[in-house]
Amino acid sequence: MAVEALARPHDGNVQDLLRMAFRAGYLANTDVALACRAVRHAADHGLGVPLHVNLLALTIADKTELMAPLYGALREVGRTPGDLVVEVGTPYSRAPRRLLVKGIERLREDGFRIGLDGVGEGDSPLSLLAEVQPDVIKLDREVVVALPTDPARYAMVQALQHLCEHTGSLVVAEGVETEAQLAALRRLGVRLAQGNLLASPQRRPKVDATIAAVLSEVNDPEAVTSTMTAPLRRKSGPKVTDFLHPATTLPDSATSEEVRDVLANQPTVSGVVLVDDEGRPCWTVDRNRFLLAVTGPFGHALHAKREAARLADRPKVIGAESSALELLDIVAHANRERTNDDLVVVDDDDRCLGVVRVADVVRGVAEMKVEQAAALSPLTRLPGSDSIAREVDRRILGGELFAVGWLDVDAFKRVNDSAGFAAGDDLIRAIGRALTEGAAAYPGVQVGHVGGDDFLVVAGLNEIVPFSAGVLDVPFEAEGLGVTLSLATLICAAGSVASYREVSRLLAPLKEHAKSLRGTSWVLGRPASDHVDVLRGGPHLAVS
Repeated sequence: MAVEALARPHDGNVQDLLRMAFRAGYLANTDVALACRAVRHAADHGLGVPLHVNLLALTIADKTELMAPLYGALREVGRTPGDLVVEVGTPYSRAPRRLLVKGIERLREDGFRIGLDGVGEGDSPLSLLAEVQPDVIKLDREVVVALPTDPARYAMVQALQHLCEHTGSLVVAEGVETEAQLAALRRLGVRLAQGNLLASPQRRPKVDATIAAVLSEVNDPEAVTSTMTAPLRRKSGPKVTDFLHPATTLPDSATSEEVRDVLANQPTVSGVVLVDDEGRPCWTVDRNRFLLAVTGPFGHALHAKREAARLADRPKVIGAESSALELLDIVAHANRERTNDDLVVVDDDDRCLGVVRVADVVRGVAEMKVEQAAALSPLTRLPGSDSIAREVDRRILGGELFAVGWLDVDAFKRVNDSAGFAAGDDLIRAIGRALTEGAAAYPGVQVGHVGGDDFLVVAGLNEIVPFSAGVLDVPFEAEGLGVTLSLATLICAAGSVASYREVSRLLAPLKEHAKSLRGTSWVLGRPASDHVDVLRGGPHLAVS
């Protein structure tokens, strides 16, 4: 939740104004003045949420002293640089790269958070995203519009999300206008969005805007049959920043009267963070404990004019890169009376980025566990095809050399018809256990049960051979009836396959080849090659 504040001229548009300023030699001065005006007007509306303002890349690459009015505007309205996200705007190519990076580093050292605007349609080079590693990447609205119908744009955003997993940046989708666009973003794992579908731009923005339930729980009826792949999810689960709320902050010298005024005017705020001049949290004031102290007998007289820190606690802090499970571990070891206190999320310089409510994290982790459990096979407790698809696509995007194996039971219907379906279930469970136990020795191996007697394996090239050999060496039977297996393996070099769907299509003829062999069989193939290596199994004997 944040507000992007834009100052507009009374006549014409911003582009015309900046064009005139450029011709007159005052582009940076005008650009900074617009940002200052946006900061002051946002303060007039009493917005307590993080603020986004725009500055051109050319301005940030200009002289350091030209930025001084922005610092003055923040002091004037009682804001700190940590409250502000500076969105760096196009064109990037006209700003000297070295000076632009230096200017961004200077802003970041002073506490500002950095966003790069216009990504996807502007002239922002990918190398700049990797070098600057911005806090926020603004995905251009032209890309968002095409997401529901354009697989290439979808894949482009998926690749951008993969980059952000490594840089720690968050993607914000601009110009979201339809539920179809929101559903596509949700599938991609893009968690931040802005646009008319959610809240329209206004001169006086609403601070109590509510997202309609139909949007917050949007369903996509085409998600199951979509040709586009599922989002890439972090294996470690959600991060604390997925649950981040804006922090209500006051200086660490604030009085109890000032804290009481804030809590009285903002009934939904659960507490106040007292920060020093650098934006680092010094104390946290819990709403319930504080009000209990100041509203009791003689409470106002005892505390009102004195420092609020007397009624505060040392903050429970957690780094922005931490996982939700790490947060719960901190809560588990906290004093019982502080179990439900908000945790303060800090950056690498210990500056306050926001707060996380424990109840939100507990709910989020519980939902994640339920979702994971629902995706498991009830027979083998192995993940299904969605999990394998995400792992295959992750390795494709990462340019890895890997292998995918498709394993099934030969003549499984005969097993059920001869020994009964209960024996067939026992056989599937036994194969699932063998795969799970074998994978425990190889950290890069992931196995899945995709239905019936079909299993999938994803592994690195150095792991697939010993893992597969170990599984195929295990003798399986159903009520005394010997059982053989067929395994087809596809070796995928970087760039040889484009998607999980393509991998599954290439595996189909390999599996048919494996099943045509006698006994337990294993064949190996490669994309764009008709050559098949037979590692196990012999030809069926002809019957005269």
